[in-house]
Amino acid sequence: EELLMESGGGLVQPGGSLTLSCTASGFSFSITPMTWVRQAPGKGLERVSTIASLASEPWYADSVKGRFTISRDNAINTLYLQMNNLKVEDTGMYYCAKASDYRSGSWTSSRTAAGQGTQVTVSS
Repeated sequence: EELLMESGGGLVQPGGSLTLSCTASGFSFSITPMTWVRQAPGKGLERVSTIASLASEPWYADSVKGRFTISRDNAINTLYLQMNNLKVEDTGMYYCAKASDYRSGSWTSSRTAAGQGTQVTVSS
């Protein structure tokens, strides 16, 4: 069974920082491009950042560029998202996923690895 377990969310004030982690199992994590996707309250899915299997050429949404950093440790099957200078609009549920499981605002029908997500709330 392919599993993803996100952690690290919480309540933080604007300008604060959080680091999200995602531990993967049941598939070849080290050769799988991975992505972080978030869903704000009442809104659809939004891709935040994507990283290739060897961590080259990460992609970031314009809304988080310069504030978020994606990374991975293939030795321990873990994906990270370092979030700095958090804004109220970063509030939402954050999910890690295989990059191939997300397309244009939706999960693909072939999605096999899923986690529960981790809640990030930015509020004063």
